[in-house]
Amino acid sequence: MQKDLTKGGVTASMMLFAGPLIAGNLLQQFYNVADTLIVGRVLGPDALAAVGSSYSIMVFVTSILLGLSMGSGILFSMFFGAGRTEELRRSACMSFTFIGGLTVVLEVGCLLLLYPILQLMQTPDSILEETASYLRVIFIGMVFTFLYNYFASLLRSVGNSSVPLIFLAVAAVLNIGLDLFLVLVIPMGVAGAALATILSQAVSGIGLAVYTLAKMPELRPKKEDFAWDRGMAGKIAQYSLLTCAQQSVMNFGILMVQGLVNSFGVSVMAAFTAAVKIDSFAYMPVQDFGNAFSTFIAQNMGAKKTDRIRRGIRSAVISAVLFCVVISAVIWVWGGDLMTIFVSPEETEIIAIGVQYLHIEGACYFGIGCLFLLYGLYRGLGAPGISVVLTVISLGTRVALAYCLAPIPQIGLVGIWWAVPIGWFLADAVGFLYYGLSFRKKMEKMNL
Repeated sequence: MQKDLTKGGVTASMMLFAGPLIAGNLLQQFYNVADTLIVGRVLGPDALAAVGSSYSIMVFVTSILLGLSMGSGILFSMFFGAGRTEELRRSACMSFTFIGGLTVVLEVGCLLLLYPILQLMQTPDSILEETASYLRVIFIGMVFTFLYNYFASLLRSVGNSSVPLIFLAVAAVLNIGLDLFLVLVIPMGVAGAALATILSQAVSGIGLAVYTLAKMPELRPKKEDFAWDRGMAGKIAQYSLLTCAQQSVMNFGILMVQGLVNSFGVSVMAAFTAAVKIDSFAYMPVQDFGNAFSTFIAQNMGAKKTDRIRRGIRSAVISAVLFCVVISAVIWVWGGDLMTIFVSPEETEIIAIGVQYLHIEGACYFGIGCLFLLYGLYRGLGAPGISVVLTVISLGTRVALAYCLAPIPQIGLVGIWWAVPIGWFLADAVGFLYYGLSFRKKMEKMNL
């Protein structure tokens, strides 16, 4: 199941490695889709709005752990590509301790600041307690989110994207079953949906950790791997924190937009919740392809295969743009039908708002597709700071335009929707321009 991305056909290597990542992330969406579908259909629009508001906060917090794990994974990939197994083990050991400690601090902080966070998000009083009960359970289970993301990143860094998919598939099925039981049978309301999510994450996180330590002896830490290495610690902090910053800035911007959406009332919140689920599914494959592309670049960076990196960039851009064009057509034609998966057909106002959002975003997916590739490219080349800059440009534009345009009566919600693709395209332009004028020359001088 382990794959060396420094060998074989460029496009085939990336596609075969990306396939399980794409399938895995689509399955992971079932954690949230199961909550949304069951809560929306069984508990009604207020509960749906509560889960939707919770989702933005949950994704932001999870992005911190994901970013830390992804950043370390790039370093792991470089060591693997260079054949430096001892350094791979030592960096994995130090990274686990570092990210695990930060997870505990983050979990305690979120639980203590739960209500101030909800007030900052302008959560309506009518759904405040439901939102709090959902998030409280999610935050308690944060350690399981860390375990899965960390060990998944470790395995993927050495070319194994299949095993994380298997554990995630088991968790997705379990999550749906627990959702039905805890919401319909007991019933526990939105807290039951949250409990179903963290119990499923516990299965995938603990299971993946046990598998890695039992079946991958080359990754199993030895006594000497626990020795402090200042240089290694610095590299881990650099890659992890910068990638974490990139992921967090991206989702913090989304969180701020969620707060603006909340100010328009429960109907808009419900429409936004459902539309964002569809949106996430639509471009999730190209996001995961960008992450696979990052591992491909990092392994070849470690192996010093410059020509293979260049060919990989060309292949990845063509593949991503073609996929985005197809999925944009699907969303444009069937956006209304997709909305009825989450919202009753009788809720015509909610569906109309959601379709408006999907038509604007859906026409521009190639913009976010290229941006995901740029994130992956700069992480893989050892320049995660550039990814942070591109994220700040994209999300800064999105938030600034949304808050400027939404209050104008003639524009309103449409301004929030259009702010998103404008931010994508501006960041794309900067990312490609920087690579063409500066970074490509640096690669040639390095003679990778």
